[in-house]
Amino acid sequence: MDTPELITERLILRKFEESDLEALYKIYSDTEVNKFLPWFPLKTIEETKAFYEEHLVSRYNQKCAYHYAICLKKDNYPIGYLNVGADDSYDFGYGICKEFWHKGIVTEAGKAVIEQLKKDNVPYITATHDVNNPQSGEVMKRLGMKYQYSYEEQWQPKDILVIFRMYQLNLDGNDCRVYKEYWNNSAVHFVETDI
Repeated sequence: MDTPELITERLILRKFEESDLEALYKIYSDTEVNKFLPWFPLKTIEETKAFYEEHLVSRYNQKCAYHYAICLKKDNYPIGYLNVGADDSYDFGYGICKEFWHKGIVTEAGKAVIEQLKKDNVPYITATHDVNNPQSGEVMKRLGMKYQYSYEEQWQPKDILVIFRMYQLNLDGNDCRVYKEYWNNSAVHFVETDI
């Protein structure tokens, strides 16, 4: 399945290309942007090129390739990304340069991608956030996702213990479905009542 370009009021959502390496480096090298993400920030443009080839080119060659560059319409220059996992978690992830935080950009991009997922008959999406990053949870709520449970994980490659909150949005009308893989794989899991 190709990655269809999506257009919203302010944004173009498209594949990353090799000409985007500078933008990718800016997104993935910022320590603040990547604080709550599993990987270490990229340190050089060479690392960025390797990341692009290993993670993005291979991803675009897969059957399911929802990995979008979030670009402003005015210049089509990537300021962030939004992706959906190809495995049965359909993990919905995102990141954006900090100068564009709190402007509703990820929410706008997310809504467009969710509409595409519905057209492509993706049954649901999940998303997780570190309990220390509640702003990410607010984005999930704005996209219509519902909190399901929390769990503990030794996150790799950073090798840190994190408590995650898992949110889910069922796209096929099966509102009773809860993705339990994270719950089942974690010895420590619970439901918070004040979310």
